Amino acid sequence: MPSFPSDIFTEPECDPDTMANLGPLAPLAGVWAGTAGVDVHPAADGSETDAYVERYELEPIDPQTNGPQLYYGLRYHVHITKPNEVETFHDQVGYWLWEPATSTVVQTIAIPRGQVAMLSGHAAPGATTFDVHATVGSETFGICSNPFLDHAFRTVEVHVRVTVHPDGTWSYDEDTVMEVQGRDELFHHTDRHTLARILAPTPNPLVRPRS
Repeated sequence: MPSFPSDIFTEPECDPDTMANLGPLAPLAGVWAGTAGVDVHPAADGSETDAYVERYELEPIDPQTNGPQLYYGLRYHVHITKPNEVETFHDQVGYWLWEPATSTVVQTIAIPRGQVAMLSGHAAPGATTFDVHATVGSETFGICSNPFLDHAFRTVEVHVRVTVHPDGTWSYDEDTVMEVQGRDELFHHTDRHTLARILAPTPNPLVRPRS
């Protein structure tokens, strides 16, 4: 059990410059795109592999507090299609959060198929690789699915590794571990992609750039 302060109401002083306080999330700020994503998901005959095209928007938000707890973060939207198609293949929204006091990274996930998750992990402020994960049944960093998904494609774990590359790109390697109805072995639904920045982030306009 983490150690928490006895005063759960007093808020800390916040630096309004989110971009200067994002720790390992700082290189991810902005709008990104890629055309070489690879998705492996369950299918009736076992599995299916699809290529995908992605736009990943990550914009800074103002500091967030829960009493003495302080987060800096990025609000994100992921939109994915298959090559040469316009129909959405995957859509996802949420937040990437950094808690400087505990060196904790948090990712929240919400997808419009009736599923949400919250993942966490620890990283150094300047880390170029970090991992977050969630486990079904956890009351803090867990997974919640609608009744059909929980019955037929039950997600039991989610693991995400982020790697920032020297050329300014970054990549993710995601493993969603599932119990598929009628199968004895766990299925690893994987997604991998490397993204390049196409637009700079848009910080709070009231924050003056540091000299």
